[in-house]
Amino acid sequence: MSYWLMKSEPDEYSIDDLKRDKKSAWFGVRNYQARNFMRDDMKPGDFVLFYHSSCPEPGIAGVAKIASKPLPDKTQFEPGKYFDAKATREKPIWMCVEVAFVKKCELISLATLRAAEPLESMRILQRGNRLSITPVSESEWKFIDSNLLK
Repeated sequence: MSYWLMKSEPDEYSIDDLKRDKKSAWFGVRNYQARNFMRDDMKPGDFVLFYHSSCPEPGIAGVAKIASKPLPDKTQFEPGKYFDAKATREKPIWMCVEVAFVKKCELISLATLRAAEPLESMRILQRGNRLSITPVSESEWKFIDSNLLK
């Protein structure tokens, strides 16, 4: 089993939206490394820290699970924000996975994460990290699960 952190802007799709929907495709990722995590490394049953970003108080807002194998991201074929003219249905470029709601938590702020010594190597806390999807180590997951998730 692997563990992940997936960022979403809460005004676009929040943990409350996922709670309401129960399951959703994680579409619109247009970074190759993040796409590769979904395509090559994520497996159904992996746990996800659902992170609210680009908002007044960013942080972990809940937990989800990977609920599907990778699938072509349909938005690459549709006119609009995520359209990619180079993608074809025969050779899709962008992949996504479905995530399922597990639980909402009291927001775990970026400051709280930074203050926790066991998390000092966590990718979300590294300078220059802009990826919307990052792996979380088993020890980081256990620390967050045991000490911060409420």
